[in-house]
Amino acid sequence: MTHTPSILVFDVNETLLDLTTLEPVFEEVFGDPAVMRDWFAQLILYSEALTLSGIYTPFGNLAGGVLRMVGEIRGIAITETDVDALKQHVASMPALPDARPALERLRDAGFRLITLTNSAPGPSPSPLERAGLADIFERAFSVDSVGRYKPAPETYRYVASELGVEMRDMCLIACHVWDTTGAQAAGCAGALVTHSGNAILPVPGVPQPDLVAPDLMTLARMMDDAWARG
Repeated sequence: MTHTPSILVFDVNETLLDLTTLEPVFEEVFGDPAVMRDWFAQLILYSEALTLSGIYTPFGNLAGGVLRMVGEIRGIAITETDVDALKQHVASMPALPDARPALERLRDAGFRLITLTNSAPGPSPSPLERAGLADIFERAFSVDSVGRYKPAPETYRYVASELGVEMRDMCLIACHVWDTTGAQAAGCAGALVTHSGNAILPVPGVPQPDLVAPDLMTLARMMDDAWARG
């Protein structure tokens, strides 16, 4: 890489916030906490399908609909109480243990810190505020402003436009390779945090992340060493 990015754009759900804390909802509804992963995979699949189809609905609405769909497939009647319980858990996911120290290290190294999420904005306190991370970030962006989900290129370009910077000035940090791939295809750098449950996609012609780390603190050290702005 000949140009080092100065703006770090973080995905939120699972990258910074602990998605596993949703498992009790799925244990209660389905008797199996592992169904959470099926639901989340379907949620991402259908968010991308809607974007490709030129359709948009807020992420929270889609999350509830996908829960009902998974219930229908598994022969489980999903109630409004179930949907509300899921929404409450999503809104209150805690930060991953190393999130704040990693972000503080990056901020102190001179990087500008931004978030970009598929989740639509809502009333305060936001999930990042509840998780104790909101104060670290300069700006928080949502794809709701463009009506398309990541990894559509418009989502990343929207952030660059709002900040008045070039695409190459930004690095998208996520634990989902579909997100880093989309950002890189749009002209950003990409950094993948595997969190032990994700991996690169080793396919010829597919952009590979510029940096790969098992956790946020390791990634912060790598970025501090390679790209520090201070």
